[in-house]
Amino acid sequence: MPHSPRPLPATLQPASSAAFAMQALWLPLLLALLASTALMAGGGDQWLADQLFQLQGQQWAAKNAWWSAHLVHKGGRNLSFLMAALVALALIRSTLHPRWKPLRRPLGYLLLSVALSTGIIALLKSWTHMDCPWDLQRYGGLRPFIGLFEQRPVLLGHAACFPGGHSGSAYAWIAAYFFMLQVRPQWRRPALLIPLAIGVVFGLTQQLRGAHFLSHDLWSLAISWSVAVLLYAWMFAPSLATARAPRPVTTVGETA
Repeated sequence: MPHSPRPLPATLQPASSAAFAMQALWLPLLLALLASTALMAGGGDQWLADQLFQLQGQQWAAKNAWWSAHLVHKGGRNLSFLMAALVALALIRSTLHPRWKPLRRPLGYLLLSVALSTGIIALLKSWTHMDCPWDLQRYGGLRPFIGLFEQRPVLLGHAACFPGGHSGSAYAWIAAYFFMLQVRPQWRRPALLIPLAIGVVFGLTQQLRGAHFLSHDLWSLAISWSVAVLLYAWMFAPSLATARAPRPVTTVGETA
């Protein structure tokens, strides 16, 4: 039997949806902007890619390796699809089974946030037309480097490497942090740290393959976090702000 969502501890209650969104967004986005400036405008992307390229003997040795191309890339993508399917099945059950009804809104939030994050990342990939490192002359490819805000010559053809889609398939699940805020607040930290850790592994693997620069994965994280925060503020914060202050939820080893 699923557990009903618990009211948030008073310390986690947002003053309003707008205040919550501002508090949760401004610092992460500021850090993302500063880091991307150093990486994209300051040459940090190329410096790190140079080190990884040299480490592999002036080639992308991990590009087609079994562990990177099949285990982490294809396997990780399939894992994300499986998780989304399980959440969708749970959401369907919550509409049919009265005991699951309290989970309907949190499950709907989680599935929608993951879908929006991955969808926005995929859409931006098709709009930004940035090449992968393995396509660039600097790393043995055929194309010159064209920056994000530079005019791309039509003759270079289509490119779709920014933001990072694979790391985004993991980072999209940081919405589980806000899901747990509604269902089991004491589990919110693992629900945040696990997708972050998997996203780092996915991102680093793709960088070792020559598929992405670090900034590509940084913006997948920033997009996923922004979507999760804004959707949570829209779906939950207004009702929380007008509710009575709930009794703090405490568990063994953790105070609310």
